[in-house]
Amino acid sequence: MHVRIEGKDHDVAASGTCGNALAAALSGKRYKAALAAKAVVPAGDGKTATTLLDLSAPIPADCTELVPVYPDDPDALPLLRHSAAHVMAAAVVRLFPDAKVAIGPAIDTGFYYDFDVARPFSPEDFEAIEKVMAEIVARKDPFVREDIPKALAIERFRQAGEPYKEELAETVPDDTVSLYTCGDFTDLCRGPHVSHTGQIGAVKLMSVAGAYWRGDEHKPMLSRIYATAFPDGKGLSAHLHRIEEAKRRDHRKLGRDLKLFLFQEDVAPGMVIWLPKGMLLRTILEDFWRREHLKRGYDMVQGPQLLRVETWKNSGHYDHYRENMYFTSIEEDEYGIKPMNCISHMLIFRSDTRSYRDLPQRYFELGVVHRHEKSGVLHGLLRVRQFTQDDAHILCTPDQMEGEILDVIRLIQDLMGLFGFQYKIAVSTRPESSIGTDEAWETSTAALISAVEKAGLPYEINEGDGAFYGPKIDVRLLDCIGREWQCSTIQVDFTLPERFDLTYVDSDGERKRPVMVHRAIMGSLERFIGVLVEQYAGALPTWIAPEQVRLLTVVDDAAPFAQEALRMLQDRGIRAHADIRNEKLGFKVREAQLDKVPYMFVVGEREVQDRGVNIRLRSGESLGFRTVAEAAALVLDDAQEPFRQGGMCYSFA
Repeated sequence: MHVRIEGKDHDVAASGTCGNALAAALSGKRYKAALAAKAVVPAGDGKTATTLLDLSAPIPADCTELVPVYPDDPDALPLLRHSAAHVMAAAVVRLFPDAKVAIGPAIDTGFYYDFDVARPFSPEDFEAIEKVMAEIVARKDPFVREDIPKALAIERFRQAGEPYKEELAETVPDDTVSLYTCGDFTDLCRGPHVSHTGQIGAVKLMSVAGAYWRGDEHKPMLSRIYATAFPDGKGLSAHLHRIEEAKRRDHRKLGRDLKLFLFQEDVAPGMVIWLPKGMLLRTILEDFWRREHLKRGYDMVQGPQLLRVETWKNSGHYDHYRENMYFTSIEEDEYGIKPMNCISHMLIFRSDTRSYRDLPQRYFELGVVHRHEKSGVLHGLLRVRQFTQDDAHILCTPDQMEGEILDVIRLIQDLMGLFGFQYKIAVSTRPESSIGTDEAWETSTAALISAVEKAGLPYEINEGDGAFYGPKIDVRLLDCIGREWQCSTIQVDFTLPERFDLTYVDSDGERKRPVMVHRAIMGSLERFIGVLVEQYAGALPTWIAPEQVRLLTVVDDAAPFAQEALRMLQDRGIRAHADIRNEKLGFKVREAQLDKVPYMFVVGEREVQDRGVNIRLRSGESLGFRTVAEAAALVLDDAQEPFRQGGMCYSFA
């Protein structure tokens, strides 16, 4: 059979393995670097499919191309980490013979493995486990796959006293299961794996946690070891540095230290209590965002928090989303607390007769919504139960749809550019549980793809991850240490306008259905603020900092002038405070730096005499003496700097 390998056609044995084919086609050095192979096979309609395989796996009969997987391939890291999980389990079983193994998948940050042990693991166990893992890696034990009847696998795990593997084998739908063995450890696993343990690279155990078997609180609590692996020590060191940076930037700690917000889990889990500085930060962001939407032709609206449950049934939320909703009863009527704002916006549209000349109608709401999140996934501002969406719904004609989507994409680009975020885009298609016609889904998906392409943006297709009522564009922003955050979304919906009988009078006098574009740019204000705090490590840009200037007196006699200067700054719209306490200047400066205040205006005897201030930045840099007017102009100019280019504007008015 003929198979293409790295741009050249090769004759390979029909019964040969992927490894043999690569060994014949590649140099010895490149073959040794290969961890696995991807087989490209026809998938019908001129399309192809790719399957990741062990090097020991036979080449598929219809394979047209074989792609070696090197350590820098996107598929290599999860493959390596999954293999490392097996090595960790082998080490644990050797050190703790009574341990029962459960599951050990690769995850975004590395991998974990769950064990049933008499004593839960602790970080003190890591050194011994890592030592045995290093021995297994040094031995270069091969990963050997074995496909056996399911009944035989169940019996083997029963005989070995591995109840969790026995249970997992019983749930496999096929009659045959695959096992992988490295050294003296055998695991139930679909694979694939690297060829041998020596290819695993640099490994580090990270932490321990408790985890219920299969996430069921009524089942045994297992001991979970989290770890990570990289092809080499350089990658591991970079990862550990990112972890330390993430700890330093953790918005939960910074929010507490900077007195922005707090959480009272015993009172309102998953809900934020905004402190004065945090509420000011939020208000600045909201006011800016409202002005930006008014400038772009949006109308401000607001809907109620509660709607009768029949409304949610009509929209489809009750059938497709009710596990994420809260419900309550009033005078024997059941109500749903809104998880999103679209229904009220449709009711606003329906409240009046609309002509095609009135379209598009763009309704914008900073709407508070509630979603039922499990306590285990709550995470500061990044995953909450109550949050505010910068939600908007655009009702337009089908001909206007693509242009409106493009305008929303431009708004996303402007916002990401303002804060310096890089981002990735995915177009998410129809999920299995959905409403609407095939034609509507095809039309709306095509419109999203066309708009992204016209905007000149790269994108990927995220199959089956659309909303239940329509496909969507998801935007994941990248912060300064490479983490991804889901924020913006654009969704096209033909179905809800139909269900709520929305119409407009077209130019031919006929009533027709509008298209509805759902969109959120920041997504959740809570999440966006959390990401901002971490992006800037609390040192927010001057324009959005809740305290832009702190006046620091050197002597008590400077207090009256400091208060006068404070009023002059506040009259110019600058957010400032005066620290006139009888404390040493160094103490006040350090406190202002810890509070991440962008500017410190020092007022001593000379400054009082010359009616000015000595300017220090939170970085420690000194800008010297300025009059109060000059200093105010400097702050205002700094606040305006991010807006000098791009499509957004900002003022203190």
